[in-house]
Amino acid sequence: MEIERPTRRRVLKTAAATAVLPLVHIRTAGAAGKLNIGLWDHWVPGANEVMQKQVNAWAEKNKVEVTVDFITSSGKKILITAAAEHQASNGHDFIQMYNWDVGNFANRLEPVDDVVKTMTDKFGGYGPISEYLGKSEGHWSAVPSSTGTLNLTCCGRISMLKKFAGIDVQAMFPAGPADPKASEGWTYDAFLKAAEACHKAGFPFGLGLGSTDDSTNNTGVLYAAFGADLVNEKGEITVDSPAVRNFLEYAQKLVKFLPNDTVSYDDASNNRALISGKSALIMNPPSAWAVAKRDAPAVAEDTWHFPMPIGPKGRFIPYNFSFYGTWAFGKNKTASKELIAHLQQREQVEGRCVVSEGYDIPPLVSMSDFKVWEEVNPPKGTVYNYPIRPWHNAKQNMTAYPAPRDKAVQMFNRAVHPTLLAKLHSGQSIDEAITWAKNELEGFTR
Repeated sequence: MEIERPTRRRVLKTAAATAVLPLVHIRTAGAAGKLNIGLWDHWVPGANEVMQKQVNAWAEKNKVEVTVDFITSSGKKILITAAAEHQASNGHDFIQMYNWDVGNFANRLEPVDDVVKTMTDKFGGYGPISEYLGKSEGHWSAVPSSTGTLNLTCCGRISMLKKFAGIDVQAMFPAGPADPKASEGWTYDAFLKAAEACHKAGFPFGLGLGSTDDSTNNTGVLYAAFGADLVNEKGEITVDSPAVRNFLEYAQKLVKFLPNDTVSYDDASNNRALISGKSALIMNPPSAWAVAKRDAPAVAEDTWHFPMPIGPKGRFIPYNFSFYGTWAFGKNKTASKELIAHLQQREQVEGRCVVSEGYDIPPLVSMSDFKVWEEVNPPKGTVYNYPIRPWHNAKQNMTAYPAPRDKAVQMFNRAVHPTLLAKLHSGQSIDEAITWAKNELEGFTR
């Protein structure tokens, strides 16, 4: 996955190095005010232009002079920029944030309960993970955004899974409403057997056990499916529990069938494995498929996106969550909130979703019915099951949830979940791996 997320420690060290970034100015006659906003520089061609037009339309209607700053994720500039502004109490009126950023910066964010209420009254509620990440001390600190919200579910080769593992992913998850019974056999036992079969055939599943965000997300969802919380919602260390041991017994088998370089995976390793034709399945948004359309058309035509298997505790999908945070020190907080609300209306969300070929996922489930996911090709319908559908019986997941957020963010940033499995991959016993994890967790949960 292309978007890089630095740790809080690294951000604070590098905040002072933030570069001056190019600005786009929108001027309107008789402007009623000024507004400066910082948005992610989308990797999909044309996405920024659609966002710009939406901002322009609002600016013209409301007579506000808007400065839009599209900030690249390359070099971690968007998070570095937010950290620098948080530290200096000066900068944009609102800026895009991800996952743990909202909690980290909440003390200088303007509460946005009013915007969230307007959205939920009209479109229904946000999911529990959005609340977990977006609320602090009982108040919403930022508004969930569709642009930049994505999941990292299964992205597999249709022919390879059918030939080597006997799995027809298009039959289990067709490009349209489906009977849940069609996919009831897609369990973690089936996942393990398929991983073994594809490994033997020379096309291992590209699941990483590295220390970057993708590995943390991709492994954390497995823990969730087995109910294997390392730290529970009370903040108690539960790594040496029957649930965790049961999961590690499963994982001990699974890691044998992962790529030889799994422990050194970065966020682009699985993409390369799929695009080069060396992997039968990875966990990723449609970005790997999109690059394959350009560089390896035959691979793209043979790729299907579908939900994770179901485990003892249910079916969970790993997500990356995006938010728009209004700074409390912003000079035009009213206009900031109004523009954020405008950008999250259904018409605007769908327009941006279409240009990104379904890559951006609306945080409101009621907007998961856009036609774009049916139409994207090749093959037609490849991303239909990318957003969660009602018949998937799936839940969003964030690695380390439901641990208290101050502890969860440390588990995430230190990549405790994939590292624990990397210990098993290296030949350590379950007891040895648990002892390591317990010592690691005790270091920041005392």
